[in-house]
Amino acid sequence: MQWREALIQKQGIEVVEKLGQAVVGVCGLGGLGSGIALMLARAGVGKLVLIDFDRVEMSNLNRQQYRRSQIGMRKTEALSALLREIVPESELTLELHTLRLSAETCAPILKECSVVCEAFDRAEEKAMLVNTVLRELPNCTVIAASGIAGLDSGNRIRTRRVSKRLYLCGDERSDVETASCLMGTRVMLCAAQQAHLAVQQLTGFQEENREREQEE
Repeated sequence: MQWREALIQKQGIEVVEKLGQAVVGVCGLGGLGSGIALMLARAGVGKLVLIDFDRVEMSNLNRQQYRRSQIGMRKTEALSALLREIVPESELTLELHTLRLSAETCAPILKECSVVCEAFDRAEEKAMLVNTVLRELPNCTVIAASGIAGLDSGNRIRTRRVSKRLYLCGDERSDVETASCLMGTRVMLCAAQQAHLAVQQLTGFQEENREREQEE
């Protein structure tokens, strides 16, 4: 069985075709971003724009998708290698940017994306990305994260629509700097919500639901 055939069997041809035409940006390839990228690739997203300046370290492995054999590699290259083990090259285009994203480089790099997943660590980088995309890329939706640290209930990790093109996933209160710990189990809950929301946006699922709710 071929990759596309297997996807269609599980997801249906309409979803597979829509995701196959999609371009998604993943900004930051740590605990959130590496998980988001793998889930979107498995779902059949046709092109991923992957951005990170950092290298894989041993301290990353409790919550990030890398392997011990990849310690020292650039995260863009390491994640690309993992994705290539899963999805055939003919079915997934990868655009890698090994750099620290700035307000000046943001729009040119992400201009093809209809969805951008924010997965940065620092609050100022999160704000820069969200503000720049909303201002300069009018056809792009941002799915950001806030609040993934600690051992609180996973049920606190939720998705909220902030505005027409901005969604926020997380508990919106825990902080990496002040929490007692950073658990991969909680980080992956948020990554999964971001990835799933991206799939909903790309397939038009949310819009269909809103129309149905209005009719009722």
